[in-house]
Amino acid sequence: MNSNVLPKVLVIGQSFNRTSGGGITQSNLFEGWDKSKIAVACNAHLLRNSDNRICEIYYQLGQDEHKWVFPFNIIQKKYFSGLICFDENKNNNLVKTGTDYRLNLIEKFFYPFLKYTGLFHCIKRIKLSEKFCSWLNEYKPDVIYAQGSDRERILFALLLHSYLKIPLIYHVMDDWPSVVSNKGMFKKFWYGRIDRELRNLFERASLLMSISDYMSHEYKKRYGKDFIAFHNPINIGFWKRYQRTDYELDNTPNILYAGRIGLGIDSSLESFAKAILVVNKELNIAVKFIIQAIVKPDWIDKYSCAEYRKPVAYNELPKVFSEADFLLLPYDFSEESIQYIKYSMPTKASEYMVSGTPIIIFAPEVTALVQYAKKSAWARAITENNSHVLTEELKSLFEKKELRQKIAGNAILTAEKNHNSVKVTADFKNLICSVVRES
Repeated sequence: MNSNVLPKVLVIGQSFNRTSGGGITQSNLFEGWDKSKIAVACNAHLLRNSDNRICEIYYQLGQDEHKWVFPFNIIQKKYFSGLICFDENKNNNLVKTGTDYRLNLIEKFFYPFLKYTGLFHCIKRIKLSEKFCSWLNEYKPDVIYAQGSDRERILFALLLHSYLKIPLIYHVMDDWPSVVSNKGMFKKFWYGRIDRELRNLFERASLLMSISDYMSHEYKKRYGKDFIAFHNPINIGFWKRYQRTDYELDNTPNILYAGRIGLGIDSSLESFAKAILVVNKELNIAVKFIIQAIVKPDWIDKYSCAEYRKPVAYNELPKVFSEADFLLLPYDFSEESIQYIKYSMPTKASEYMVSGTPIIIFAPEVTALVQYAKKSAWARAITENNSHVLTEELKSLFEKKELRQKIAGNAILTAEKNHNSVKVTADFKNLICSVVRES
């Protein structure tokens, strides 16, 4: 698309990066956008690990916009408010959010306390500072593109929309409204209040996007609004550089999981490790279960078959995925996990598909991931949280070369048909342009 006709976009609630699902999806959707016509406004935490490949204009929302209530305002670290400049192809000018030790303490203790007490939803207030408004008036965006999975970002989107009076596009990555306030004190109060605020945002939005067709269908019933699904598009040429073509297995095959550890995933990963121990014993082989993640799982050292690896650079992933014998997409089976991930679609699903490596899904039947996989048979979906069933399914995959080859072939075709960035990004850009034209 001609960059001269592209509108100026203000992105809020999510930065461009190669480390988070929302950041990767957003980066791929905005691929090719004129850098002078795209800007991000986020807090320091969300700007962590940002890059300038897609966008170079970053406004950090800091102490001028975020006001913490007493007594937390005394201990809360203060952050600079204003534009952050990038060096070419570097992100070392970003304001750092703190040490890993400090961040771990915050994630493990401080945030859970705030969420249980309900303070998480009201501990700080956001306003449009004079400095930020001056920058907005100078930048003159044509449209707002927003992500966000908490009350703060919803209120900020509403505040910004009221000030700028331009079209608002809201993109939902997972069903966070179902779990945003399902624990702790005053959970019913906060659930109702956030639901009303979210519905207000939906009413104001000119365009609503989801992460899957399954989510679009559910949200139409729940909110009475139409959502257009946009999942992570991929550069086929980039991801197929090392595409697997050999489906023979030796006596030491490996299964790779590359992604986050935590809510909705961790329990199934450990169940998988247990099943591999059984498979190794019964088939007299040495399957290695590799977990590539930022955080090492607490349980991993209990299993001789499991190995932890740190994440590699994004441009190395095509080779890593193609060199694995199997790729795993897991979701937990607990009620809380299903609430959160039921309508989601893993960012890495489309990246896995084009690698040529057979994909294994271990997840509940009701999830969007399983429904999509079964529709086109691009993965072996194991949908029972049963150790015997899991073990037998894995044994079948290790023993049947034709099955492995068929799954991999279907995945490649599905990726090329549904997730090719050439088509998906063009559709995405055309939709945004049409929203601006009609405003």
